[in-house]
Amino acid sequence: MKDLSEFDVKGRRVLVRVDLNVPLDGDVITDDGRIRASVPTIQELAGKGARVIACAHLGRPKGEPNPKYSLAPVARRLGELLGAEVAFASDVVGPSAQAVVAGLEDGQVALLENLRFEPGEESKDDAVRAAFAEKLAALAELYVGDGFGAVHRKHASVYDVPLLLPHAAGRLVLAEVEVLKRLTEEPARPYAVVLGGAKVSDKLGVIGNLLTKVDRLLIGGGMAYTFLAAQGYEVGQSLLQRDQLDQVRDFLNEAIKRGVEIVLPVDVLAATHFAEDADHEVVDATAIPADRQGLDIGPRSRELFATKLADARTVFWNGPMGVFEFEAFSGGTRAVAEALIRSEAFTVVGGGDSAAAVRQLGLPEDGFSHISTGGGASLEYLEGKTLPGLVALEA
Repeated sequence: MKDLSEFDVKGRRVLVRVDLNVPLDGDVITDDGRIRASVPTIQELAGKGARVIACAHLGRPKGEPNPKYSLAPVARRLGELLGAEVAFASDVVGPSAQAVVAGLEDGQVALLENLRFEPGEESKDDAVRAAFAEKLAALAELYVGDGFGAVHRKHASVYDVPLLLPHAAGRLVLAEVEVLKRLTEEPARPYAVVLGGAKVSDKLGVIGNLLTKVDRLLIGGGMAYTFLAAQGYEVGQSLLQRDQLDQVRDFLNEAIKRGVEIVLPVDVLAATHFAEDADHEVVDATAIPADRQGLDIGPRSRELFATKLADARTVFWNGPMGVFEFEAFSGGTRAVAEALIRSEAFTVVGGGDSAAAVRQLGLPEDGFSHISTGGGASLEYLEGKTLPGLVALEA
């Protein structure tokens, strides 16, 4: 992939695909991590005199304008972080976008409205997507891909536009790819992966691929109960994907064949129901009462997981250990995060809920070697899939 430093950008219109898909409470941004991650590339381009046209998506508006998913609050926050006003276009490729772009001077930044307000952005029809891509590309002279969280999507702004313009990768994408190569090509060993989150089915591919690469696989979160059930244990009302039991048994057998250590919770916080104030108790993971559900790993599991991470030289973590949004059930996720902070390993937090948990729990982001901005993209890369956005940037 070309580096954006290979371009002479002064006075030129540069379309920058960034990832600004942040959580909102009304029009209040509750986690601006992805906006902050987009700043270095935008700042570098603006500093070199480019006329920067940032574009991004937010949520799932399904191809039509929806005020709930407007990027207007993001434009304000981006301006605060850049220390300069960001001009905001109230459409994507229409009259407002054209006027805003035409009004840019060297070093100024604009943000287009939510790309997904246009049906062509996500269309499965190549012709429809290409037609929208041509309109988007017409706004600029150069393209920089820096929205790592979207590179696994074959969307117009990610895949089609860079094929129409001279293009390069932004700082964030280059950094993310460098980290993922370090995880997949020659990781320092022992190599441990911690997987959590709700569903095994979300991570089937990555588990299968990781079993050929890792030394240790630690399983927590909702997906752990399907692993426990696959071994014949009662999991009560805990999250369980019965249709994945055979697949999980195959994983467990494959791990034995390959000498990969699978580490499961030995105790859990079993609650009466799914609520922050739910009555709960610590029980053995192999004996969860039939009327209770596991909402976090227990104290012995936290110690076990920390011990299994202590001597690792490379660690990838994706997915919380419990319902971290509830204070009572955040201890397992905190314990794993703190074990990584103490570690001398190369530690990567794989985006998504894990990155959100680090920030929500008030943990130091610089305590980790890298916090990814793209959970889905990171997992698909580790799964060995081809990512359309990277293919386009390499063309």
